[in-house]
Amino acid sequence: MRELPVGWEITPIANVLEPKYEGKTIQQGWSPRCEKHPSSCNNTWGVLKTTAIQAGYFIENENKELPEHLTPKEQIEVSEGDILLTCAGPRNRCGVPTLVRKTRPKLMMSGKMYRFRAFEEYFQPSFLELYLLSHEAQLAIDKMKTGSSDSGLNLTHGRFRELLIPVAPFKEQQRIVDKVEELFSELDKGIESLKTAKAQLAVYRQALLKHAFEGKLTEEWRKDNADKLESPEQLLQHIQQEREARYQQQLDDWKQEVEKWEADGKGGKKPQKPRKAQIKQTEALVDDLPNEWAVYSLSEISEHIVDGTHKTPKYVSEGVKFISAKDIFGFRISFENTRFITEEEHKELIKRCNPKKGNVLITKSGTLGRVAVVKDESEFSLFESVANVPVLPPMISEFVSKQVYYVINTGFGASIQKGVAVRHLHLEDLRKLPLSICSVEEQQEICLRLDSEFTLLDSLERELEVNLRKCEVLRQSILKKAFSGQLVSQDPNDEPASELLKKIAIEKAELAEKEKAEKAAARKVKAAKKAKT
Repeated sequence: MRELPVGWEITPIANVLEPKYEGKTIQQGWSPRCEKHPSSCNNTWGVLKTTAIQAGYFIENENKELPEHLTPKEQIEVSEGDILLTCAGPRNRCGVPTLVRKTRPKLMMSGKMYRFRAFEEYFQPSFLELYLLSHEAQLAIDKMKTGSSDSGLNLTHGRFRELLIPVAPFKEQQRIVDKVEELFSELDKGIESLKTAKAQLAVYRQALLKHAFEGKLTEEWRKDNADKLESPEQLLQHIQQEREARYQQQLDDWKQEVEKWEADGKGGKKPQKPRKAQIKQTEALVDDLPNEWAVYSLSEISEHIVDGTHKTPKYVSEGVKFISAKDIFGFRISFENTRFITEEEHKELIKRCNPKKGNVLITKSGTLGRVAVVKDESEFSLFESVANVPVLPPMISEFVSKQVYYVINTGFGASIQKGVAVRHLHLEDLRKLPLSICSVEEQQEICLRLDSEFTLLDSLERELEVNLRKCEVLRQSILKKAFSGQLVSQDPNDEPASELLKKIAIEKAELAEKEKAEKAAARKVKAAKKAKT
């Protein structure tokens, strides 16, 4: 730890904590298996989740219901003024519930939390909380954790008790807390403005897509090119011809594979006959489409739509890339953090689902409705969280992908989602997804205009993200100055931190003696009762 100003001290955190919880300075919570025991909503007890803890405040509804057949542990009920810190997992979360917005009257700590209290007469709880949120403290806590990312990282009582913290004079602590809260308040206003701007960009993006797929974005263009445009019925006829041609080719290939299989003595599995696309009819979402447009289902403009494997494969360090929902975002496939499977397993999986160049991928579980177009002939396999849509020419895949994104992320998309705890989309609903179809030429024009607008929106969103990250850097800069004595002025008349620590040590010793005496008295009473019997 760096050199501190005059009047400050460095001490293990245990030296400033009050033995508040049954004589303990640090107490851990409890994690019953709430999800496996359905119970009545009349239960008043819940277990606070670690995700509820943010910097100084709590998120409403972030708790699990305690089953009625389990007896609550009142000794770990969360109270105002507790300092809570997560003690498991890679991320450190810390907060003081000065105002716990409880969705249940009573909340217990999770087993992944510690709670503790500072001696408030000599030490400002908010001063301690702010230090625990600093980058310096976070790094120190990370170094104290045992285990690994795979087996789980844990912070033990013993190690945490030795965390070194800076102690400023009591009055200076208050000045620091007041100044930090003032600066954080201004910073939070700026962050809120940036988040509002980001939300407005998302709204504008959806409005732009709505305008595009109702035919309004290219209304003037369509009038100027009316004599050159193919009708949707003609387009669908071309698509059906392409589908039949592809299916016939697949059928011919299959017959040759069967002949070879029979010639080889029918060893192994018989080649599977190709499946025709399941054509699903649908209804229009928009009543006032242009006359030159029509509504078709996703299955009407594609080959057979299927998702990836429903079995978790065996991952290897190198091999064929294996894509799941987490790898699809920003209208693209990210191959940066993919897992790998063997070539042999990949060959088996693509018999069911074989994504090729021009296909549209849709996330159907996890974060729903993210889309991407396969841009090249790269080999990869898919997990069940992703659906593969082989779009048929002359349809333009980019046009289809953006409209699928728009439809799923509107009110209609919410109506077809299934599940409670985990939301997902069924393939049957995806096949019936209604799309507004226009001529290929107009599809191209819409894609050009959307790409131009999206490029600008993406640039603005990146700028907002950069500024949000800068805000977090600024927050840490404020904390660094605060705990190096550079944020507020020092007052030589303040009682030095060394005196505070002495007073805390004396009070802790007195409390320990009192507890010892009480236990001795309780033993005497117990012995006397036993002697009488």
